[in-house]
Amino acid sequence: MKLKIIIHPAEEGGFWAEVPAIQGCATQGDTIEELFTNIYEAVEACLYVDLDHIELAQNDRVMEIVV
Repeated sequence: MKLKIIIHPAEEGGFWAEVPAIQGCATQGDTIEELFTNIYEAVEACLYVDLDHIELAQNDRVMEIVV
């Protein structure tokens, strides 16, 4: 999966980034390197689904796809 991110300079220094394809997915970092580490974590957190809290019927199936 490829995602576009928009990187902004932060007023207080450092950078912040957003992922327009994932509503509400944003993070910050003091350096570009830190920002990239944080953006990977932010995307993973935004896309994470906890199946323990989802009710599935007997015939439902959970599948993973790669896009």
